[in-house]
Amino acid sequence: MAILDEISTLLQAGRAPKVKAAVQQALDEGIAPKEILENGLLAGMGVIGEKFRNGEVFVPEVLVAARAMNKGVEILKPHMSSGDVVDRGTVVIGTVRGDLHDIGKNLVKMMMEGKGLKVIDLGVDVAPEAYIDAARENQAQIICCSALLTTTMAEMKNVVDALEASEMNGKVKVMIGGAPITQAYCDSIGADKFTPDAASAAEAAVELCAG
Repeated sequence: MAILDEISTLLQAGRAPKVKAAVQQALDEGIAPKEILENGLLAGMGVIGEKFRNGEVFVPEVLVAARAMNKGVEILKPHMSSGDVVDRGTVVIGTVRGDLHDIGKNLVKMMMEGKGLKVIDLGVDVAPEAYIDAARENQAQIICCSALLTTTMAEMKNVVDALEASEMNGKVKVMIGGAPITQAYCDSIGADKFTPDAASAAEAAVELCAG
């Protein structure tokens, strides 16, 4: 449908007011909210994610596209029944204890929301117990830990250990990422998944939730 393609294109350009108007128009034309979400908004965000991974767009473009998507979702929300929204999974995300960097974490959060995941953002300087408590309260499938400093990345092992010591061991996956993190480090601490960038983190999270 032409209007859904238009929503996707406008979102990719970060045209928030026009995205809102086009979403309203699609609703007025009788298109199902779920279809507008998946084939308009999420489709557009998917293109942005792909381009970001290929180095064709950069962080500012992703941010304005995500903002446009959020404006479109605001228009849709009142029209969506709980049955409309496919629950793709819940992720708890935060920057580890002692680390106050959040740009990477925020980007991953936006990409994950752009894939239709529910994201519980704990912010920065997050203690291991806080991840575990949030995962328990929100019945999350994944805990995502971000670190930008070599001095704080050791906290990721503390999160893995805390999870293993809890009753949720085996039910919740741990994903890690950030500038100093490598696959070797992920393997060494027993985390479930490392991804090098925000777009692949979002894809991996969808796969883990589905799996």
